[in-house]
This record gives sequence, C-alpha cells and structure tokens, in this order.
Amino acid sequence: MTAPEAKLHEHIEGVDARVWDQCAQSDGQFNPFLTHAFLKALEDSGSVGGRSGWRPMHIEVTDAYGLVGFVPLYLKSHSQGEYVFDHSWADAYQRAGGRYFPKLQCAVPFTPATGRRVLTVRDEALLENKLLNAAAGVAEQTGVSSLHITFMTQPQWNRAGELGYLKRIDQQFHWHNQGYSTFEDFLGALTSKKRKDLRRERRDALAPGIEVEWVTGSDLTETHWDAFFEFYMDTGSRKWGSPYLTRRFFSEINRTLAEHTLLILCKRNGRYIAGALNFIGSDTLYGRNWGCTEYHPFLHFETCYYQAIDFAISRGLKRVEAGAQGQHKVARGYEPQATYSAHWIGDAGFRDAVARYLVREREHVQADIEWVGEHLPFKSPSA
Repeated sequence: MTAPEAKLHEHIEGVDARVWDQCAQSDGQFNPFLTHAFLKALEDSGSVGGRSGWRPMHIEVTDAYGLVGFVPLYLKSHSQGEYVFDHSWADAYQRAGGRYFPKLQCAVPFTPATGRRVLTVRDEALLENKLLNAAAGVAEQTGVSSLHITFMTQPQWNRAGELGYLKRIDQQFHWHNQGYSTFEDFLGALTSKKRKDLRRERRDALAPGIEVEWVTGSDLTETHWDAFFEFYMDTGSRKWGSPYLTRRFFSEINRTLAEHTLLILCKRNGRYIAGALNFIGSDTLYGRNWGCTEYHPFLHFETCYYQAIDFAISRGLKRVEAGAQGQHKVARGYEPQATYSAHWIGDAGFRDAVARYLVREREHVQADIEWVGEHLPFKSPSA
C-alpha cells in the first residue's frame, strides 16, 4: 500500500467545483461557507490572497483508491480574521526567540461558524484521519510553527485529539428552534419579564418609522449590495479599522449563492439605513455581518437577532448562529454552545506549555457554559 499523497492548490479554481462540493456535503449537510463558490468568491474578489495575509494552500489528498478529500487551508502572516485568538501564544513564542509566523490556518476566512474542516469523499472516520494527518504533514514539511483548525465539528475535533492535536474549546451563543410556529410561540417559552423586555425592544427599535425587508434569491440586486456595503464599511472601519471583504465579494456571492443568502435591510423615510447579512444552510441560519449609517436603540438586536429568529421559524430551520461572542444574546433567547479547535505545534517545549494552559482553559470555559446554561431566560418546565 502506498502512503496518501497531498497536493497543494494555491487557487481553489484549480479544483473541480463539483468534486469539492460533493466532499463538502458527503455528510448530507449543506454548509454555504464550505462550498467551492464561497471560497472562490473570497479569492476572486481579493478578500484573501495578495497582501491580505491569507494565502490559499488548499490540500487535495489521494491514496491507492483515488481521492480521499480536501482541506481548506491558508498560510497566515497574522492572526486577524480568525475569531479564535492566539495573540498571546504568538507573543510568548516570539518573546522566547521563536518565529510564530507564518502559520497554517484550516478555516473559512472571517467566518466564525462551525462546520467540517476536513472534507472527505465519503463520510468515514478513516478518511478524516488521513486528511488530518496530511495537514499535519504539510505543516511539518513547510516548517511553519503551527497549524490551527478552527470551528470544527465535535466529532472531527475528537478525532484530531486522538491523532495528537491539542484540543481547545470556546463558546458562542446559538438560538434553537423548539418547534415554534411563530415568534409569539418562542416568546411564550420565555419568563414573563423577558417576554415583556423583548416585546418592548422590538417596539422601540421600529418606533422611528423603520421598516424591515427580507431580501433573498433572485430579488437580491446590486442596489441592495451597494447599500449593505456602505453599512459594512462604516461599521467595520470603526470596529476593526480595516474591513476584510471587498465590494466585489458581495457581487460574486450574489451571482453564485443568492438562493442561500439573506439580507435583512432596514429602511427609514424611503432610504436604507442598516442591514445584516445571513447565509442559509440545511438547517441553520448563519448571521455574519451587520452595519448601519444611523443609530437607533435596539435596532441591532431587532435586525440581527429577532428578525433572524423570525426568518428561521418561517423556514423551519433548527438553529440561528449569530456569530462570535456576546453574552448579551442570552437575554434574547440564545444559548451557550461550545466551539472547538485543534492545534498542531512543531516546537516540543512550546507545545507542552500550550497543552498545560489548554487544560485550565477548557475547565474554565466549560464551567462558564454550564453556569450560563443554568441562567437562561426560559420558563421552568413546571411553570
């Protein structure tokens, strides 16, 4: 038997889109961020590649039986746009005389959404192991300090741990559809005080005469994207300093993934003033970017959280993932959810130090998830 062979692709255009998407969906689930079209839009638009600090190095693995699958991979010269922060690791390693960058990142750029990170031709653990080993092999052969696989599914995270990767957890806040038929059904599951709070926030958010539109599929136009890009740039420039996505990215998405895209737009006096970008998966609505050119109290909550819940209920979706961080989401019906990442570190001494740190960090994060889970705004079962 010959060992699996890994081939690197510096452009996803070099990979057959149909074959990539078959591997991305071999578990029967559609995740828009893992599609060939989404990753190609990032590359074609210049949002990754060039001087972005995200250099594509996608892995294609074959063995004696043919294709094993793919790993979306990037050579990174910084830690920005990842949402799993390793700034302290980089600082510690460089203070000790090491060179932390470049590193390898297995992720969907700028997208803190859980999904499979090794994409196999069949949904089999053996094939996933081959891809995880191949990724570690590429890291070792290229001489990078480390490889980071972020926002993994828990089964793939467990497999990575069995193969020697270091295991890390963090948390997000997701909304779960308990078979609600309407938003009012959801409100009925909350305690009386929280139900009143949410109704007041929704009323106050739209009080200045603001109207909300859901725009998806063929109804999406470049005019909508022009408006949203203004919101994105205004808010992103203040929040991050330099927004990641180019205007062309949104046009590419409109061309290739419109049916899986939802813009929630707010209009006042006939003019768009705010909006949120979402993507639609098999059973999940993924909230991604928000922006506005006018500030109104509670409008962010209305647009990003309540309208997303409303849409998910209307489509029968099971979850809303509203992005990274934000314990304020708990009061609005979102529940804590562990997120998973796995890390390969080349330097044995540094690896041991990080491993010890991760034991304590996992304990802290898990305790926080449990504590928050005990203080959710829902009525008790006996109420």
